[in-house]
Amino acid sequence: MASMQSKKPLPGAAADQRPGPVQRASTTGLKVPTNKKTIYDRNLNRSRTAELSRASFAFLFSEMVSYAQKRVSGIADLEKRLNNQGYPIGMRLLDLLLYREPARSQQRPTRILPLLTFLSQTLWRHLFSRPADAVESATDNERQYMISDNEPLVNQYISVPKEMSALNCAAFVAGIIEGVCDGAGFTAEVTAQSVPSEMWPGRTIFVIEFKEGIVEREAVLGPLK
Repeated sequence: MASMQSKKPLPGAAADQRPGPVQRASTTGLKVPTNKKTIYDRNLNRSRTAELSRASFAFLFSEMVSYAQKRVSGIADLEKRLNNQGYPIGMRLLDLLLYREPARSQQRPTRILPLLTFLSQTLWRHLFSRPADAVESATDNERQYMISDNEPLVNQYISVPKEMSALNCAAFVAGIIEGVCDGAGFTAEVTAQSVPSEMWPGRTIFVIEFKEGIVEREAVLGPLK
């Protein structure tokens, strides 16, 4: 048998024909800043006064409603899905807004009235750049409180067909409120109800109904000093 001989590379040929590691191009399309820092590296207080474009919000929110509408069978289910979408936002907003408060007032609400003030003032100003229009307590149910918004921003750019006239897309905001309440230790169910008036046809009332144990705890703590 002929002996095996090692083959020598031909003149001009590369000494190593094995392909090197292939560097894949980024397919995400995201631009990385030259300083290698992302939005997660920014100070949380730096963007506290920044405002989102209304056109951007209107487009994003309409897509959220359209996405939820394709996966439900009725108005109640659609409002429930919108509520569920807002709930985790409220849970995170509570920590963010408390973090941005001055150190002397950086305290989580522990009573119902301070919580309602936080919702109607701090939360509303952060979301809509203005306070809520009214805060009331129900006369026939000690567990119910109401926050009124005469012209909810989330309803201004949504066209509701006649067959769905009972739909109130502010259920998304109700989910945010419910998330804040639960995160603060005030378990509650929040719904958005349309209560139009001659002056404010788009008026919405957010009904906050606390669980029985919350009211009992409030009674044990006694009146605010």
